[in-house]
Amino acid sequence: MDILIDIVAILAGFGLLIWSADLFVLGASATARNLGISPLVIGLTVVGFGTSAPEMLVASIASAGGNPGLAVGNALGSNITNIALILGITALIYPLKIHSNTLKREYPLLLLATLVATTAVGVDNHLGWVDGLIFALVLLGIMSWIVHQALSSRNAAPLEIDPLQQEFEQEIPAHMPMKEALIKLLSGFAVLLISSKLLVWGAINIAIFYGISDLIIGLTIVAIGTSLPELAASIASARKGEHDIAIGNVIGSNMFNTLGVLGVAGLINPSTLDSDVLSRDLPIMFILTILLFIMSYGFRGHGRINRIEGGFLLALFISYEVLLYFSATA
Repeated sequence: MDILIDIVAILAGFGLLIWSADLFVLGASATARNLGISPLVIGLTVVGFGTSAPEMLVASIASAGGNPGLAVGNALGSNITNIALILGITALIYPLKIHSNTLKREYPLLLLATLVATTAVGVDNHLGWVDGLIFALVLLGIMSWIVHQALSSRNAAPLEIDPLQQEFEQEIPAHMPMKEALIKLLSGFAVLLISSKLLVWGAINIAIFYGISDLIIGLTIVAIGTSLPELAASIASARKGEHDIAIGNVIGSNMFNTLGVLGVAGLINPSTLDSDVLSRDLPIMFILTILLFIMSYGFRGHGRINRIEGGFLLALFISYEVLLYFSATA
């Protein structure tokens, strides 16, 4: 009976998480736009943070509760899921074509963030408050540079406007009253907090019941669940022809996951990591990040991820999940 309650808690947590994350991003975006912030800045910062809010809250709650493995697994697993599963499925349904120069400037930044995290953690197999502080400072620096670049492009000629900016202008609410925007923002955050607590509680109980490490639970069930908002957003964006947003959502989310979520885990509960993190999960995340760069950067023109590449990414994700299954049962 107890296990059924835990399963219901996880499913309810996922459902509320998806709904509240969308509500939170909508309210935050509309609030920022009402304050006069440009759509491109909102899309690159507010939306990027908002799509990672589930991972951020889950990591905070798990770390504070003495389960840093769940937090680390959620961060790394979400990055792997975003690239391999979300972009894999999206490209299989709608082959992606990327035209944004803004995204071309963000690919190297994502590689930098991944390299910083991999190096800092790999040196001593420890995620501590110093690492968390470094991650926070690097994230702040990257976001400041992105905002500066976005503001510099505000006065571009019509023919020089970045396609990503045009897509964000169409998607971000322009006429939502401030009161309604704030209600959506605050209620979305409140439900996010409740659903994250529910999800972490159920996930930890499942891990204890089956004797599985919280790292594996974080890499699989929790990572896939907290990435569902990105999956829905990417497919919806690709269906509307907003391919740059579909890719941009993943880049922004992974940036915040790598530096923000891992940083939160290190600051709240410093811990020595499972050896599998260094030998299996970090290398796979790094390889997938490089594959994303190679596939979608567009070295000789516009970037694209076709159906074959999407299928390859999806096959890599399935292989990784099989590897995790054998690791857990071993």
